[in-house]
Amino acid sequence: MGYSTLILFTIATSITPGPNNILILASGVNHGIKKSLLHFLGIVIGFPIMIIAVGLGAGTIFKQFPVLHIGLKIIGIVYLLYLAYKVATSPTNKMEVENEKPFTFIQAALFQWVNPKAWVMAISAVVTFTSVSGSYLLDVLTIAASFLIFSPPCIASWLLFGASLKGMLSNPKRLHLFNIVMSALLVMSLIPIIQELWLSYTA
Repeated sequence: MGYSTLILFTIATSITPGPNNILILASGVNHGIKKSLLHFLGIVIGFPIMIIAVGLGAGTIFKQFPVLHIGLKIIGIVYLLYLAYKVATSPTNKMEVENEKPFTFIQAALFQWVNPKAWVMAISAVVTFTSVSGSYLLDVLTIAASFLIFSPPCIASWLLFGASLKGMLSNPKRLHLFNIVMSALLVMSLIPIIQELWLSYTA
């Protein structure tokens, strides 16, 4: 396994825009760093667990029963559209924002399983950086460890950036506009997945 290549893959996939980063950015703006920490930890711990699960069998199950994978993708799309709606309609009044609850640790960890980008990342990592001729289990654990070590600073940068915008977006109108933009980005992140599903359906 090329460790330097794995680290670069981890950083590149973790820092680029996607549902996790868009949601943690929005959480940083709306709730600040302290209230978003459980959301953050749910991502950085939940995804390596997902990699181990995919590496140890979930990926094989979906290959044998592709309808399950398609069903999970559809659930993920519907859930992300719901989250996009929630983000767009988030409260902008200071009192209402303070009463709004951010993601819990469990919610953020479980979200990985309906996050289309997380599936692409997990399957790509396992396929690319494991070898059946070597120690497969060790390879899978190494990939998970790489994300556990190098992914947190990437995701934290989105959270910190969101928190840094909190003061600038204290105006309810600006905050509402920001939330609408984040909602639109979430929806846009689904376009490749929807196109893939449509092409597989019409093929």
